[in-house]
Amino acid sequence: MAVTLSPQHDDRHDERDWETVDRVVFPTTDADMTMPLYAIAWTRPALSDDVVNAFADFYSLDFDAMNEAELRRLLNANRRTPADTSSQVFSVDGRTAVTVHKGHHASFCTYFNAFPASYWRRWTKVDTVRFTAEVRGAGMLQLMRSTGRGLIHPVREIPVEAPDKATTVSVDIAMDGLLDGGFFWFDAKADIDADLHIADAQWAVPRSARRETKTRPFSIAIATFNRAPYCLRQLRAIAADGNVRARLDTIYCTDQGTDHVCDQPGFADVSAALGDQLTYIRQANLGGSGGFSRGMFETIKAGRAAYTMLLDDDAISEPESVIRAVQFADYCSTPTIVGGGMLHLDNRTVMYAQGERFDKTEVRMFPCVGAEYNHDYAQFPLRDCPKLHRRFDADFNGWWLCLIPTAVMEEIGLSMPAFIKFDDIEYGLRAKEHGYATVSLPGVAVWHQAWHDKDPGRSWEEYFNNRNRWVCALLHIDRPKWQMMYQMAYGDANLGLRLVYSGVKLRHLAMRDVMRGPQYMIDALPTALATAREARRGFSDTDTRANLTDFPEAAVEYEPHGRPKSKRQVQQECFRAVFESLTTRRNGTADKRPQRAITAKDATWRAFRGASSVLVTSADGNSAAWCRRDNALFRKQFKRGLFLSKEFFKRWDRLAADYKAADLGSVAMWERIFRG
Repeated sequence: MAVTLSPQHDDRHDERDWETVDRVVFPTTDADMTMPLYAIAWTRPALSDDVVNAFADFYSLDFDAMNEAELRRLLNANRRTPADTSSQVFSVDGRTAVTVHKGHHASFCTYFNAFPASYWRRWTKVDTVRFTAEVRGAGMLQLMRSTGRGLIHPVREIPVEAPDKATTVSVDIAMDGLLDGGFFWFDAKADIDADLHIADAQWAVPRSARRETKTRPFSIAIATFNRAPYCLRQLRAIAADGNVRARLDTIYCTDQGTDHVCDQPGFADVSAALGDQLTYIRQANLGGSGGFSRGMFETIKAGRAAYTMLLDDDAISEPESVIRAVQFADYCSTPTIVGGGMLHLDNRTVMYAQGERFDKTEVRMFPCVGAEYNHDYAQFPLRDCPKLHRRFDADFNGWWLCLIPTAVMEEIGLSMPAFIKFDDIEYGLRAKEHGYATVSLPGVAVWHQAWHDKDPGRSWEEYFNNRNRWVCALLHIDRPKWQMMYQMAYGDANLGLRLVYSGVKLRHLAMRDVMRGPQYMIDALPTALATAREARRGFSDTDTRANLTDFPEAAVEYEPHGRPKSKRQVQQECFRAVFESLTTRRNGTADKRPQRAITAKDATWRAFRGASSVLVTSADGNSAAWCRRDNALFRKQFKRGLFLSKEFFKRWDRLAADYKAADLGSVAMWERIFRG
């Protein structure tokens, strides 16, 4: 028996053709680490004051007037327990099936299973979305929706009385009240004496709202360098998903390393399974920008695919995310770049970022307005976080997963030849200037290694981070602001105070190379990595050892115990530390043993202050370096940095014109690069 319900009308008279664009899915592996992203036990909605009180953010707390009792109430009000995903509440029966056990209540207002209605309302012409599901057992489905303020409203309750045979339920929901944000989802409640089984729950939209009536395939571009096992895992995941394969033209797997993916055990099986849906390419190491651009270039040349999805080789993808991005792009009113979030690989429920903006004053990225970095959906599920129901508008999306329409590539070109760093940011800004938006779509994400075990300032990456940052600024900022000069000096000071003199040298090398002009950037693409590595040699911070016992034991171990200070006080302390380093003769190059040992977590400039030499571990925990203070060197470097900054701003207009005229990311430019 089929049950058809609609809050607006009897849907049996609706003759529109519908396309499923969002399937409710569940993890079949690593469920213990990822389940809060898919399903949680139902809890009563908590309406906090800041949702309904427009003045809640106007005033700061008066801590001087706060007594102990008030402090305890404040802390208890925000005390949370992790989301309940126990098997007593529900159990997963397959990729698209779940059972809510008798007497229990489950919610699917989660990252992967709430339908991002406000994004569809903003970027497409869809006016109605249809929910359908197969249900069996006894209980209740509750269709729910939210607003951009996080207010939750019921849409329809669907009683289920189907003890023996599965029943199809269907509800249409109008796309209204969604301009600022909002999601659609369902909750499920089983009767006290019966289980409730739900399968193939999905969200569909009218095909008439598609931008193009013809369905075209998409390609995937994967760039890999000596991460062969990870890349093979990514290929396996794609090969195993039928929905992705049904739309896939081919995967352009560009191998730029010496440990080749094709030599991995199991590659032959994956290659055979994918058939002509895998195009394996080997080329010289041109970095992430060169590997991704090769896939984009091949897509344009082949002329079959409507989009290219850039996908990191070492990311673990939720395959449903891939097809969601493609189908959302099908319905966008104009060609649109569609990206997704990055979840931490080492803490699977933590979202690093869901879309970012670019600050042209300080030339740096930051979360979208109202968003934050590193949100834990296990501690704070989507259902209970009103601020996450707002629609976030992005300037760019990280290239851990990013879908780019072929029409966009044909007009604005491919990545700038950055090797690594800032290629994704620059491309998003370039697209925006040509009228193409970037949407970071909730429910679309990959798991990727988090940034907290990296410190680019202590590696060769610092060169690319700075060179490409300032090239990006020349391409997309009309006039430099004084904050840019401050940022340059701050970057030098931050590394100098941490005794990372190699990093300061790389920053200056990067600035010098930017002023050499765009042709040098192209010519140096195959050699820039080796040049940056060579420039780091000879500094104490680059003389790393695998074991702490390879160095003399430090005199003391650093323990952070400073009294908390205001932001202004911390800045003043930093300025004093810089002044001390620039005006004193302190030198630790002749020290017989490190004066202080510092862990990677505590390796901020404050930990180094007053020490002539320190033993500091790397961010990834694999090595340590005995960094020695040389204030005379730092003084020389700091002056050099100020001179380069002055020269850079003096030449800004000419350099900006040269870089824009060079059309670095054009298809023709990359064709010449690929041909050597």
